[in-house]
Amino acid sequence: MKIRQDAWSHEDDLLLAETVLKHIKNGSTQLRAFDEVGDELNRTSAACGFRWNAVVRNQYDNAIQQAKRERKQRQRQVAIQAVAPQSFSSPQTSFSPPMEEEMSLHKVITYLSSLSSQSNDRYAVNQENSQLKEEITALKKQITSYQNELKQLKEKYTSVEEDYKSLIEIMNRARRMAFLGDEDRNMTSSFRMDKNGNLEKIAKAE
Repeated sequence: MKIRQDAWSHEDDLLLAETVLKHIKNGSTQLRAFDEVGDELNRTSAACGFRWNAVVRNQYDNAIQQAKRERKQRQRQVAIQAVAPQSFSSPQTSFSPPMEEEMSLHKVITYLSSLSSQSNDRYAVNQENSQLKEEITALKKQITSYQNELKQLKEKYTSVEEDYKSLIEIMNRARRMAFLGDEDRNMTSSFRMDKNGNLEKIAKAE
């Protein structure tokens, strides 16, 4: 039974990372990599898996992506070799052997898996593009709404500004007309507002 309580060393983490990357490149599973590392370090497979996901994995994101790309390339090469006929030639003679009728099950599965992986990648890209288009459309609608609100606010501001200017003008006229009463001390002055909101002076004799 594997029981270890000591901490993971840098060398242990490095062995774990190299083993997992190797299995990814070869099309194997991470579980097999954990088993292999567990046997090497006398640790349980679960402990190796926890260490990989919790600590080591984040340090090898680029290496993981590269390993996956190499795995796909290898699968494509195997599929091409399994499907495409081989031809042989020499300076003296040239011939093409008959295509093999029997194809290994492993090669067929590898080829189909490669096609499925490519199809899934295209589907994921199309889904992502569709989501981006929907988000862009929603943002355009929101921008249009904000533009309309801004236009309405500008119109309200212009109206308020005009009213404010009119009020100031009325107050200035009233102030000027109030001072006119000093010119004629024998007359009393009063004011009234016309239909346009203008103040006019009404003079009456005392």
